[in-house]
Amino acid sequence: MPTSFHLLADAPAQLLPARELMAFTLASHIILVPLGVAFPFITLVMHYRGLRREDDTALLLARRWSAVMAVQFALGIVTGTVLSFEFGLLWPGLMGRWGDVFGIGFGVEAWAFFLEAVLIAIYLYGWRRLKPRTHFLLGLPLPAAALLGAFGILAANSWMNTPRGFSLDSAGNPVDVNVWKAIFTPMFGPQYWHFVVAMVLTAGFVVSGVYAVGWLRGRRDHYHRLGFAVPFTIAAVATPLQFVLGDSLARSVFHKQPVKFAALEIVWKTDTRVPEYLFGRLNEDGSVSGGIKIPLLDSVLAGFSPDTEVRGLTSVPADQRPTAVQATIAHWAFDLMVLIGSALVLLALWYGLVWLRHRRLPASKWFYRSAACAGVASVVAVEAGWIATEVGRQPWIVYQNMRVAEAVTSTRSTTLWIMLAVVMSVYVFLFGSFLVILLKMRTRWRLADEQRAAGGPSPLAPETDTPYGPRSPVPAGDAPAADGGASGAEGGRR
Repeated sequence: MPTSFHLLADAPAQLLPARELMAFTLASHIILVPLGVAFPFITLVMHYRGLRREDDTALLLARRWSAVMAVQFALGIVTGTVLSFEFGLLWPGLMGRWGDVFGIGFGVEAWAFFLEAVLIAIYLYGWRRLKPRTHFLLGLPLPAAALLGAFGILAANSWMNTPRGFSLDSAGNPVDVNVWKAIFTPMFGPQYWHFVVAMVLTAGFVVSGVYAVGWLRGRRDHYHRLGFAVPFTIAAVATPLQFVLGDSLARSVFHKQPVKFAALEIVWKTDTRVPEYLFGRLNEDGSVSGGIKIPLLDSVLAGFSPDTEVRGLTSVPADQRPTAVQATIAHWAFDLMVLIGSALVLLALWYGLVWLRHRRLPASKWFYRSAACAGVASVVAVEAGWIATEVGRQPWIVYQNMRVAEAVTSTRSTTLWIMLAVVMSVYVFLFGSFLVILLKMRTRWRLADEQRAAGGPSPLAPETDTPYGPRSPVPAGDAPAADGGASGAEGGRR
């Protein structure tokens, strides 16, 4: 019987549903993370452009994006809270033994979440109520709060990959905790900056993709050009940087987590002159089926020399490494992330070359088709990167200190499957509602733009032609009734 089946048979019945529940909620939440981390920065760049150039369209875009940012943040609060509960409910062994060591990361993230909520509320409230410069300056801490939240989460995750900052007593429990060493582990720096830049380029491609679709549908006014150019330029600058950071992170994994690196590259036996497989499937006997084999490349990428020795999966016992199936999943996810990243680099170079040569946006429909797909592709790359990181670490939940099976809850597996079904149903409703709200906002703004273009009033939009300053007078025929004047005026402001 293959080794994978032996390991599966020995696992607790709760392990599979607990993993599936955690995987589903994380995969759902991570869709929102790029907008939560990087969208405030992109919005403030647009806001700054509007103030610096006295561009009413840029200010209009910044205000509308701030509304989207608030709706997204509200949904992120729900999905993030669910994850917080799941850590304790699904993995009591992890939190019970190791919470005192790495729990500080979650505490930092919670404070950052609270701070970001306050700052978003102030930023939304400040439109037309604060002086332009004051309003903009009050928005500047938003990206810092988002980065602080990412700091907390990545500190916890990097500790799980390379645990440091503690000693073990005779019973195997952590003592003598050093908080600084627990936060700044060997993997923290590479993981954090790779993650942050990934969020920036993903948010940039997602936002610009909306306006790329508009361009393809014939909307080529200043509003759509600006809505595309600013976020896409930010993403285009971040993409080549991300390629370098990703290579640095892979090299850190090679040195700090060699068994995970072996899983990502499906290396079975320790050797030099190791080939690189693009996709392909690892079999239980160590052979690789399918894929494209490139001789020597894996050793060259790992140590810049074909004589670089790469540790294989068989360098550790079977119960201390990913199974062949898990290694294949991690390998495919890693290769998919690299493939998408490479395509995005080419797209960014295309954009940069056109701008350098002609000082204008590209005119090719194929460019905008690619840009429209780049947003979805970058989200897929983020999901793939997360899968590669987490599946490649198996069977450890705390690398070389605690297995996933040792941390799982004792709750009955049937109950966990029911919880998964309930969570999936709730999330479908939440994300469906989020999409409906975004579509209604888009429709409302489009009607307002059409009325403004026709020279008439735009009562459906919260903006006037200039986001700052007094509101446009309400036509006499639209004046609210005497008994509802106050509430009607407030409704108009909203």
